[in-house]
Amino acid sequence: MYDYIKGKIVSKQINSYRGTHIVVESNNTGYLILTNARTISKIKDGEEEIKVYVSLNHKEDSMTLTGFLTKEERDIFNILQSVSGIGIKLAMLILNEFEISEIIDIMIKQDYKELSRAKGVGAKVAQKIIIELKDKLINWANVTPENIIEVKNEKINQDTLIEVQSVLISLGYSQEEIKNAFKEVMSYNKDINKVEDILKSSLTYLSKL
Repeated sequence: MYDYIKGKIVSKQINSYRGTHIVVESNNTGYLILTNARTISKIKDGEEEIKVYVSLNHKEDSMTLTGFLTKEERDIFNILQSVSGIGIKLAMLILNEFEISEIIDIMIKQDYKELSRAKGVGAKVAQKIIIELKDKLINWANVTPENIIEVKNEKINQDTLIEVQSVLISLGYSQEEIKNAFKEVMSYNKDINKVEDILKSSLTYLSKL
């Protein structure tokens, strides 16, 4: 229903009885948007207008808006909630602890111990998240690289690019966006060759679009 809300930042609260949230006024309507401390820390004091990527969460007895400053965070938030037993609160805590690139790196490495650093995530929950999400974030299905990967770099195995490409596709990026990201990343860093490094640099580029 909503993709993003752009408007004036009215208030931001970390320890409120309503939960950590911001209020954004757009077209004379104030939207209370649940978020986390990491997101609030990125909103500069005095910043008059912001763009927040949101999700509408509907339960039997309530509806809430949750939001982040990038669509990647919003999308990962939604993906995390697809794990049975993972709700808004726990997904927020995970995104408060880790950057997007760190979460994806954890999934790639299946690092249960690292994921369990997040508040409220024990070892068993961490294992469950990784087991259920690794196929969603790292789509090992046959993904044809033609017309997407047009990068010639002898230091990079094509399987590495396909792996990064699969993650970006799962986050909703188009083939054209991914192709341009790879070209940009390789143009300024000829020595980059690890999945996590290429992914992090690609996400940095794509977040600026």
